[in-house]
Amino acid sequence: MIAPEILNRWQSALPFWISILLVPLAWFAAITGGWSLILVPLTTWWAFAILDQLTGLNTENADPQTPDGQLNWYIRLTQLWVPIQFLTLFGLIWYATHSAHLSSLEKVALFFGVGVITGTIGINYSHELMHQKSRFERTLGDILLAMVLYSHFRSEHLLVHHRYVGTPRDPVTARYNEGFHRFYPRVLIQCLRSAFKAERDMLARKGLPWTNLRNPFFRYWALQAGMILLAFVLGGFSGVLLFLVQAGVAIWQLELVNYVEHYGLTRKHLGDGKYETVQPRHSWNAAHKASNWLLINLQRHSDHHYKPDRRFPLLQNHTEEDAPQLPYGYPVMTVAAMIPPLWRRVMNPRVRSWRRHYYPEITDWLDYNKARNPMPR
Repeated sequence: MIAPEILNRWQSALPFWISILLVPLAWFAAITGGWSLILVPLTTWWAFAILDQLTGLNTENADPQTPDGQLNWYIRLTQLWVPIQFLTLFGLIWYATHSAHLSSLEKVALFFGVGVITGTIGINYSHELMHQKSRFERTLGDILLAMVLYSHFRSEHLLVHHRYVGTPRDPVTARYNEGFHRFYPRVLIQCLRSAFKAERDMLARKGLPWTNLRNPFFRYWALQAGMILLAFVLGGFSGVLLFLVQAGVAIWQLELVNYVEHYGLTRKHLGDGKYETVQPRHSWNAAHKASNWLLINLQRHSDHHYKPDRRFPLLQNHTEEDAPQLPYGYPVMTVAAMIPPLWRRVMNPRVRSWRRHYYPEITDWLDYNKARNPMPR
């Protein structure tokens, strides 16, 4: 007989396990081919957009002081996903490269869908894991990032993004009027540079050169090389190509979300290179229930930046008074981000409203942004 308290905890965590269903869906697509290859992207983008409309908003908040001992079912989800994704990714590489019923185009389509999974779920779970104090969980996060060749995201996110979000020093904060197609190549280059520089500077403060083996980039490169080698062993050059396809799609998915999360939001410059403390108002919030199940509350991003050490089930929802609200969840907003005129039509009025609400004393944002950042805004 399961104790009622344990049963209640399991039931409250169960909706977040919905991401596991994408794995048999990917295998079904691989075995069936044809039209089924669109099922994974169709599910993550459109099915959850519809589910958001059916399930509505979740504005309830868990007790932020809940101990980890009561969060086992949530913690296990992010930890178990690592072997699940590993076996799925490399199992499908072997299967696709040893199957005759899939054409070359179908194989690419299949791994486009796999990239949607490793980006939407895998990188998101790595984000949760990298924020934990446990070395074990951080290592699991590193393994997930190595599977998409984006290991430096850990250094960039923890050492640069959280420190400088909403300022000109954060490459990931999308500028007002900056379309995604300009943001994406910029962020790919600048994030790698800023991550490496952050680690190099940390070593320099300890009197060590960047070539010291304590530089995590050596671990990143080793893990990534191991993943590529495994793809080659299982599927030859075709296996490596399919691995690269999913990695590219995963990175694109991540940066689409990054673009949405802080678009047009800025922290007030206090002078002498200092900025106000990060507040919930410096990230877009979305309380849409179904997509928060899929993304383990990533859309409660306002609270994540306000309290980065909170595990995902304890992230708080902030109201319009405290944080700007997205009109839809990430599945819809990331699609809109790919269409700059539509994105500007939806989001620019909200950014201007945010400015009037939180910073009414700033009357000329063009001059203000030029003063705090010489880059075009």
